[in-house]
Amino acid sequence: MSVRRLAEDNLQPESFKFNRTFAAEAKVWVKKYPKGREQSAVIPLLMLAQEQDGWVTKTAIEYIADMLGMPYIRALEVATFYTQFQLKPVGTRAHIQICGTTPCMLRGSEELISLCKKRINPEPFKTNEAGTMSWEEVECQGACVNAPMVMVFKDAYEDLTPERLSFIIERFEAGKGDDVPTGPQIDRIFSAPEGGPVTLLEDPSKKRSSSAAKKAPTKKAATKKAPVKAAAKAKPAAAKTTVSKTTAVKAPAKSPASKPAAVASLDDKNRPPKVRKPAKPDDLKLISGVGPKLEGVLNGLGIYKFEQVSKWKKAEREWVDGYLKFKGRIDRDDWIKQAKALAKGGEAEYIKVFGKKPR
Repeated sequence: MSVRRLAEDNLQPESFKFNRTFAAEAKVWVKKYPKGREQSAVIPLLMLAQEQDGWVTKTAIEYIADMLGMPYIRALEVATFYTQFQLKPVGTRAHIQICGTTPCMLRGSEELISLCKKRINPEPFKTNEAGTMSWEEVECQGACVNAPMVMVFKDAYEDLTPERLSFIIERFEAGKGDDVPTGPQIDRIFSAPEGGPVTLLEDPSKKRSSSAAKKAPTKKAATKKAPVKAAAKAKPAAAKTTVSKTTAVKAPAKSPASKPAAVASLDDKNRPPKVRKPAKPDDLKLISGVGPKLEGVLNGLGIYKFEQVSKWKKAEREWVDGYLKFKGRIDRDDWIKQAKALAKGGEAEYIKVFGKKPR
């Protein structure tokens, strides 16, 4: 880890004090710890100071140390250890922390660093001319499966490409960083597989009802165990007969009532109209939420064009949801809006509408 030092004296303010809002938050944090352990609140209080001023000043460290009744050196040790604390002035609109650890490096973090050198400043911790942006390389940020990633203050932006990071920088430079969704920048939820889940796809409610149906006959069988034992002592032949009846009781577990619900009928009137496979089918995988597997299923239903998807009404969407066994996914991922943009102008229109490349 590199040596972390406080900013030069000429950059340090003469004093520090929490404003009314942050002072109230600081009191809440201190009260979360037992009496005599208030010093444990040093990290959240330093974070509040950074949120207020944009970086952690020497006077802020000393103010917090006095507030918690701890030596200055102990508070200084905390502030200089954690890279989440900025000890020098950084970009007022965004300070980009790029993970450079092995997983992110293998997935392209070096290209992200090169981009920041070109777009912001050749040197880390140095701001651009406007003083609004700065960057640095840091160690592992704890989301290796989503590599490469960056942090901007408290928010993480994952699964990045140089093009996507360039777009994020542009939004922050324009003061519109809140418009950019945090987390994965591709078609995945948190750290789930790209394109949607591939395991545990069955409906838990159906699984529970099926289990209940299987357990019911077991209780009936248990009630007949006593007669079986009694018969075994008196008449062995009868015992065999009784056992066979007991075994037969288990049959209802395989009754139609316990089977999973059938897939949506292909003859349903709400099934979307199908078309013959065109010479050049659209790449439906460009729709966020559609992976190779789902694209194959949709093609099997005669759905090959963005225009088809863009025209689905509510009943048709519900039918497709039921057929794909992903209830609500179409509306949640807004397939219709995506398909309309792609049908209208391809990737260029998609970027115009959503601010990022499809997929």
